[in-house]
This record gives sequence, structure tokens and C-alpha cells, in this order.
Amino acid sequence: MKPATIVSDTVQPAAHLRLVSDRAAGDASGIKLSGVSKTYRTRDGDVPSLRPLDFHINDGEFFVVVGPSGCGKSTLLKLISGLLPPTTGEVLVEGDKVTTPHGNVGIVFQNALLLPWRNILNNVMLPIDMKRLPRQEYLARAKSLLKLVGLEGFEKKLPWQLSGGMQQRASICRALVHDPRIMLMDEPFGALDALTRERMNVELMRIQRETEKTVLLITHSIPEAVFLADRVLVMTERPGAIAAIYDVPLPRPRSLDVMADPVFTELVQRIRKHFFSQGSLD
Repeated sequence: MKPATIVSDTVQPAAHLRLVSDRAAGDASGIKLSGVSKTYRTRDGDVPSLRPLDFHINDGEFFVVVGPSGCGKSTLLKLISGLLPPTTGEVLVEGDKVTTPHGNVGIVFQNALLLPWRNILNNVMLPIDMKRLPRQEYLARAKSLLKLVGLEGFEKKLPWQLSGGMQQRASICRALVHDPRIMLMDEPFGALDALTRERMNVELMRIQRETEKTVLLITHSIPEAVFLADRVLVMTERPGAIAAIYDVPLPRPRSLDVMADPVFTELVQRIRKHFFSQGSLD
């Protein structure tokens, strides 16, 4: 598979690609990766996870990464959050080099991971308690977020009293309660049934639109990637590299009806060809 830097819905001349690259390189906002790779050191030898990556996520952008299992998607998320150091290159968030875990991100995992002994409000407030931030100051924000995602009135419920989709909405509130600029999401809806997953996709787009956060979401689902994203980064098999970056020229706000749009189906098919010719996406 031949790597490409940027591919949109139409073939673009090289001069245009350079223009996009130069513009991103001079922009300190958002997230920028320059030559970022990751190799895990083990007793059995080195295990390459990511080949050098260069790309930029704009401030306020909904950016989705899709790729086969084991290609380094979750590693990429950990590098941006500062949970892992890169082997080479550097990660910049809002112009600052990431060397340790930083407070400007909220993370949502595939499972809600709510503490079963804390009610929903106290689960949302967990980052505030852990960071020892003024509790009363953030309590109103937590309640406002729960209202935003339709969980007003469930503040005192325990996690087991909520459906899977409701628990995941609470985990999104937890990721946003300390008001980070960036939300990192690792297969956040992978454990949900298909109907709930579609509803959560629509809900997530609404939350991102209303909070204006920069979102980096990882998924195995190509239709989900195209439905949510402003741009989709397609990764190769491990060690992961950039196969292509596609613009998604679909207007916002989007409803599920957009999946019948010829532009949507054409882009899904184009991305799918990166994988299913080799049977690599699972």
C-alpha cells in the first residue's frame, strides 16, 4: 500500500498538497505530530508499533482515525495524551511539547469504566477530586454537562441503574468536566449495540458542536468514521503509518440520513478499498 499525505474526495495537485502542509506547519493551535514513531522494547526484542507520523489536527476539528487492529491507533492516542513518550519525533498540543500527561485532554475509553460505588454525579466529578480542584466551582459544570447529554435527574443513580449508552454519556461528561480543550476517544461506542451506537454518534456530534472541543476519535468502523469526521486518517497495518487523509465534504449538522448521500457511500467505499483488498480490517 503506497502511503499518501493528504487525499480529499477529489484528486488534488501536488502544489495544493504542499499548500495545505505549509499552512498546518505554521499553525501552533490544535495538535501537531512531527516524525512521531513508537517502538516498544521487550526482552524478546524491539516491537515497532508506529512508523514516523506527520500530521496536524486543527483547533475545533473532529478528526477520526481508522485502521486495522494492532496498527497503533491506541498507542497514538496515548502519545498525544502524554501517557507514553514517543521513540522519535515530538507531539505539540497548543504549541507546547508533550512530555508528560497534561491537563488539556479528556479521555473516553471503549467501556464507560464508571466506579460502581459512586453515583453518576460523583463519577463525573472524579477528575475534579483527583486533581484537587475546587469542588463547588465545578459542581455546576458537572450538572450542566449531565443536562446537555440528557442525564438530568439521574445524578444520584448508580452506574448499574443506567443503560450502556447512558453510562457512556456519563463517561463523556467525566472527560469534559475539567474543561479540556481536547477530547480523545478510543473506540467509545464499540461495546454498544448498533442502534444505540448510531444514536450516540448523533449525540456526540451535537456535544462537539455545542462545546467546540477538538475531538480525536479512534474506530474500526469506516461508516462511523465518515459520518462523524471533518477528516479521516487511514492507517496501514502494523507498524502503523499514514495511508491517506480524506476530507469529508458533507455539510453539518448531519443526521443519519446523510448515510444515503452518494458522497458518503463513495467515500466509505474508497476508504474500504485500503483494507479489504488485503482483508486487513477486523
